[in-house]
Amino acid sequence: MILEHKGIPIFYTDKGQGSVTVFLHGFLENAFMWQSISAQIPTSQRVITIDLLGHGQTGCLGYVHTMELMAEAINAVLNHLNIDKLKFVGHSMGGYVALAYAELCPEHVTGLCLMNSTAQADSEDRKTNRDRAIAAVKQNYKAFISMSIANLFSDDNRPRMVQEIADTKEQALKTPLQGIVAALEGMKIRKDRSYILQDSSFKKMIIVGRRDPVLDYESVLEQIKGTDIELIEFEDGHMSHLENKEESTYKIIQFIEK
Repeated sequence: MILEHKGIPIFYTDKGQGSVTVFLHGFLENAFMWQSISAQIPTSQRVITIDLLGHGQTGCLGYVHTMELMAEAINAVLNHLNIDKLKFVGHSMGGYVALAYAELCPEHVTGLCLMNSTAQADSEDRKTNRDRAIAAVKQNYKAFISMSIANLFSDDNRPRMVQEIADTKEQALKTPLQGIVAALEGMKIRKDRSYILQDSSFKKMIIVGRRDPVLDYESVLEQIKGTDIELIEFEDGHMSHLENKEESTYKIIQFIEK
């Protein structure tokens, strides 16, 4: 389904009845990534997936897509659907957007699952890497996509997950250059929202890969120290929904149904 927002289309899916969970994809992904998981969620649960700005079938809003701007687009969809209570499951950048929404509309959020994501802002080194990525994608779009997707999987999984990597690249190639650059610029300047993990009363779960090539495992542990956040740990990389498909799907459904 399509909602017009600030002159651009926002693509979303909406199925099932009952309590609402919104699934937000990561950088270079789109709502398609949730298809396998959502197919296993009982229809007694309402599942909404949304293409974030500049990804999938959703248009671009300028040349910097801040997490706040993306959260406003999510809010437009939820207002359109008259939803005022929801849980989030956010993968990577989708987690950053979910945190921005939780700051924008804290009264609406009843649960938050961060999958291969963090509440911390980019380090200076990470910001430098974002700038390098922007230069690389402008120079060679297809090579950037190919390298970026492969690097999300742990070293051990790349040889055995050739088809999954190819399928992920196919979806990533649907992301326009403007959408890629705007997301990189937005992630680079996002604020630290660690306080949401520490102070919010809604239930929280974090899924992490110990060998995540792009997210520091130890920093995630540090963020949740002293909290009652449920931690799900896998031995693999940044793509837990693929590298640990059965286990992560089971944990996500548990989280939704609690």
